[in-house]
Amino acid sequence: MAQWLQSPPGRYLLGWEQAQLDRTVADLFGFHALQLGLPDLAGLRANRMPHRWVASDNLRVPEALPLPVVDDALATLMPMDAGCALHCDFDALPFPNQSLDLVLLPHTLELARDPHDTLREVERVLVPEGRVVIVGFNPASLWGLRQQAGHWRQRFGGQRPLYLPSSGEFIGYRRARDWLRLLGFEVERGHFGCWRPPFGSDAGLARFGWMEAAGARGWPVLGAVFMVEAVKRVRGMRLVGLARRQKVAKRAAQAVVANRMGPPAWHQALAAGPALTQAALTQAAPAQDAPAQTAVAQPEQARTEEPD
Repeated sequence: MAQWLQSPPGRYLLGWEQAQLDRTVADLFGFHALQLGLPDLAGLRANRMPHRWVASDNLRVPEALPLPVVDDALATLMPMDAGCALHCDFDALPFPNQSLDLVLLPHTLELARDPHDTLREVERVLVPEGRVVIVGFNPASLWGLRQQAGHWRQRFGGQRPLYLPSSGEFIGYRRARDWLRLLGFEVERGHFGCWRPPFGSDAGLARFGWMEAAGARGWPVLGAVFMVEAVKRVRGMRLVGLARRQKVAKRAAQAVVANRMGPPAWHQALAAGPALTQAALTQAAPAQDAPAQTAVAQPEQARTEEPD
């Protein structure tokens, strides 16, 4: 990748990416920022965080490439040291959970040993509301089509070198966006760039310089490179103010009063057996007929006493 960046299309791509990253990271604030891979690109030079590092997964010494000069409006008073400050595996970052505010991935997922594990590690080390910026090649572009044609020629015995770096695998904007959403990120913005045809010389690329404005207006998704910025969202719920101390009164259960009166005599006799049934009914009958006889006898006594 570093050797390809020294070619005419590599310098053209590097200039576009450096200018876009300067505008993107200039207004991202926090304390700790990390760039994973591609130390030849100074992706954090316009950022204002006090602690910024560049990590690499190999011991290659980055070469000094002709980067565009940073804009005066984006320049920071805290210059960043050139070179790598950390050597580690991208799928096992030496940072604690939720410790970084910004992670920059310039073509890192394309060259990583396992892009899924790398992105999962980025999600682990980012703080809530932390940001990740991903840069990668767009396979649905003129540059991507030429790269695919070069792979087909090599399969059939062709010896012509590929137009883009042969190492790694293109991820694409849609796949990167889907992976971010699966990990709980919210994609804020994404844009494309480098709409010039895939020429190998500076003269050919300069001849089609007018396609930059036309491509951004007419076919923006066909740019050779994409950039996506996402925010880590951690959703939760917390009681605020008086609602935290408010207690819900419990409703009292309705009391059920049991019937303490025993069953009638004839019901007990039926339960005792047929021998006692007739005796119990005989004892219960006078008790039930007595009030009726008394009620009938009272009027007769009153009639007998009237003639006197």
